[in-house]
Formats: sequence, C-alpha cells, structure tokens
Amino acid sequence: MSTEQTPEQSVKLPEGVTASLEGRSFAVKGKLGTVRKDFARINVEIQVEGGSVLIKPFSARKKDSTVSNTVHSLVRNMVKGVTHGYTYRLKVVYAHFPISVKTKGDTVVVENFVGERSPRVSRIIGDCKVTTEGDDVLVKGVSLEDVGQTSANLELATKIKRKDQRIFLDGIYIYQKGEGW
Repeated sequence: MSTEQTPEQSVKLPEGVTASLEGRSFAVKGKLGTVRKDFARINVEIQVEGGSVLIKPFSARKKDSTVSNTVHSLVRNMVKGVTHGYTYRLKVVYAHFPISVKTKGDTVVVENFVGERSPRVSRIIGDCKVTTEGDDVLVKGVSLEDVGQTSANLELATKIKRKDQRIFLDGIYIYQKGEGW
C-alpha cells in the first residue's frame, strides 16, 4: 500500500487581486475585471487562504493529481487574465472580394465574404471586445477561454467548404496570441 501524501499546489495572488469561493464556483477579481469558473464536476479541493489559492486532489492517484495540475493551470490563467488580459490578433485575408468585418451587439458580422450576398455571423463569447484595425481583427478579454473561443468562432465562420482550401485562401485567421491589452 502506498502511504505517499497528496501533492498540494498553490497559486500566489499578486497585489490588487482577490479570489473568492462560493460553493464550487471560483471567482478572481482584479483591475481589468472578474473571471468566474465552476469547478462542481472536478474532483479537487480549492481553498482561498490569505494571498494564495490552495489546490489539493482528493486522493494520491495519478488521475487526481493530473486533474489537480489542470485546475492549477486554469487558476493561473484566471489570475493572469485579470492582471494583464489576453489579446488575439486575426488577419482578414481576401483575394478578389474585399471583406468587411463589423461588430453588432454580441455578434461579429462578416460581409461580402467571397462575394456572398448574405453575411456570415459569428458569436462573441463572454465579455470579449472585438475591434478592427485595417485588415486586423483584435479580440481582447480577461478570460483566456472566452477570447480563444471567440477567435475560433470567427475562423470557423469564414471557413470555405466544397472548394480546394489550398487555392481559396480567403478567410479570417489567428496569427498572434498574447497577453496584455
């Protein structure tokens, strides 16, 4: 029988960042905003003590330890998001028909894509902000998951089907992922 201890991990909270735990819902608040995540289905114990967040797996099994590492990563990304934020840059690429990208409420509308008459629509997830700068589209936010999913939705909305993708390269593509506004 194994008598080894369950590994405990901690994430130190920087100055100006607070964390709260209500049941299994975890929230991190910082200067850029608040990020919430529900850990109801994940088998780890999360505690907020002073200026750090403690993460303990329920048992010493390798599977529980792996889940603990994932939660540690998620909490670190949440802290990084509320202090620095995340920015994804996407490039609008077209050969013949100029594409126009507009934001309307919680959707992004791509007009004149490959000469199509009806616009293609993509959803903005969470509190992301989508702006355009020439042929670039910037997706900014405090949640890495929301920024990544919004960018992926834009890429998928402009995917060309039933044509050779090596020749028809029109679309919106992620070309830079980074921290900071």
